[in-house]
Amino acid sequence: MIAVVDYGLGNLHSILKAVERVAAGREEVRLTESPDDVGRAARVVLPGVGAFGDTMKGLEQRGLIPALRRVFDDRRPFLGICMGMEALFAGSDENPGVAGLGVFPGTLRRFGANGLKVPHMGWNALAFPRPTPLFEGLAPGTHVYFVHSYHAGLSQPEIVAATSDHGVEFAAAVADPARPIFGAQFHPEKSQDAGLRILTNFVTLAA
Repeated sequence: MIAVVDYGLGNLHSILKAVERVAAGREEVRLTESPDDVGRAARVVLPGVGAFGDTMKGLEQRGLIPALRRVFDDRRPFLGICMGMEALFAGSDENPGVAGLGVFPGTLRRFGANGLKVPHMGWNALAFPRPTPLFEGLAPGTHVYFVHSYHAGLSQPEIVAATSDHGVEFAAAVADPARPIFGAQFHPEKSQDAGLRILTNFVTLAA
């Protein structure tokens, strides 16, 4: 079973339907806020919109943080999307003092005052510093859809799976070097064929 985690924020219809589409005939897809469902899922998708602090509060209130940590410890495939990726870090300047899941060290920073619009919204190109299973079959320069104001930098090159540029180069996707834990700052469910390919790659990863 693929668990799409609902922690009480945002409209999850688009990501649920996209995952159901690529998983058809492979695995059941379940939208859930249940720690038990997450605890027994073969793979987990954590979508996200809104503020960093609200995200962590929603996960904590539903008892989902221990369940997610079991997913990480068990090396089950995990994909965090947008705020779901940001939650993998230690913290964010958006809500100082609020602890993230801490899979990756570091703090997310707001895009600077460089004349570019914040949030970074719309289509932008990806570059791939190294091969990653999540992006198999995608060419450098593939465009995906972003909506975000905070970003992870490139100070930890070993976790950067894709980059993009919005006045500054930033981590568009991350991957744990030792575990199948992935984060996408962009929205695969809004990224047309490229996004469906990414989700297909995720649901076909060896569990």
